[in-house]
Amino acid sequence: MTKNPKRADEERWADLADLVLIISREIQYRGYTDDRAISLTQSEGIVTRYLLQNDPAAPSQIAAATGLQRTNLSTTLRGLEQKGLVERQANPADGRGVTVSLTELSRSNRDLVMHEWATTVSEAAEHDTTNLDATLTLLTAIKDGLAKTRPPTPSGHPPA
Repeated sequence: MTKNPKRADEERWADLADLVLIISREIQYRGYTDDRAISLTQSEGIVTRYLLQNDPAAPSQIAAATGLQRTNLSTTLRGLEQKGLVERQANPADGRGVTVSLTELSRSNRDLVMHEWATTVSEAAEHDTTNLDATLTLLTAIKDGLAKTRPPTPSGHPPA
């Protein structure tokens, strides 16, 4: 009996999503070998990634772009401030609002963490780069597509 091609594709996409979640968890589980590396929560990582590309930004911009609720963002920013990874300044445009920017410690931490992740993932793949560019292209397209179609409020159902 021939399998329905549409169903077969759906299963493959589901397998990809499952593998991405498993890989993410495996990377997080390992932690860091360098004592200088500062661990971040998932929300802290999301905010840091955004600020790396959009530094400085108002909290409302960060919340809208990342999909974090404002109350969660406030808690996340406090955590990042306590770790010395972000700082708030008066908005230079009007002096009333605030903008958030990364500190040099945050940038150096990101470099350190990226090196550790590269080493971990490369070793896990036995340094085989055969499909690396195609994989990066596909995963980037998925990330961008998911961000574009993000629902206005997060689901109350965490992934399995």
